[in-house]
Amino acid sequence: MALRKTIVAPSLLACDFSRLGAEVERVTQAGADWIHCDVMDGHFVDNISFGPAFVEAASRHTRLPLDVHLMIEHPYHYLPRFLPLASSITSHVEADHDVSKTLAAVRDAGLLAGLAVSPPTPVELVKPFLGQFDILLIMTVNPGFGGQPFLTSMLDKVAEAAAWRETGAFDFHIEVDGGINVKTATEAVRSGANLLVAGTSVFRAQDAAEEIRMLKNV
Repeated sequence: MALRKTIVAPSLLACDFSRLGAEVERVTQAGADWIHCDVMDGHFVDNISFGPAFVEAASRHTRLPLDVHLMIEHPYHYLPRFLPLASSITSHVEADHDVSKTLAAVRDAGLLAGLAVSPPTPVELVKPFLGQFDILLIMTVNPGFGGQPFLTSMLDKVAEAAAWRETGAFDFHIEVDGGINVKTATEAVRSGANLLVAGTSVFRAQDAAEEIRMLKNV
């Protein structure tokens, strides 16, 4: 399996919202590669997090790429509100939208297009869209809430996606999100992941810079 640079994207879902600017600056200075923004609508997942105004506010405190994950029922409808703010936008294959149309709109705007799959969904469901996305996000917890334990059963999905990528016909990041810490990141990277979304493990760490350094070196 080809080695890829590991990208660490701290998730703002785990930050102190009352100190958003300081939190974004803290993980930026600590060595984060990207900033991950989990947008939830209370319909696709049973939680409401934040919207475009929050993402815009975060963008004022970093020059890092903003990786926006739309855990919402109608991602295509809301794309125009996030396209000017993000570097990458990921929508779910299970959401109510024309997946190809959404992915194309993101790419047409000059952003990286991502496609996410939740734990109950077979990863084969994204196979028809190979070549249309730049990021495949494999959820390693059930989406909606931070701080959940890592589902080791999702490593089989990561390995299967890595096998598709290893054919050389398609090139995409394999992103994992949920329960990521140094131990689980090591397992995910061994299976083929190269983009790590880490929320609690980074924002609650005594030394965020050391945590990010260890994640990059798993």
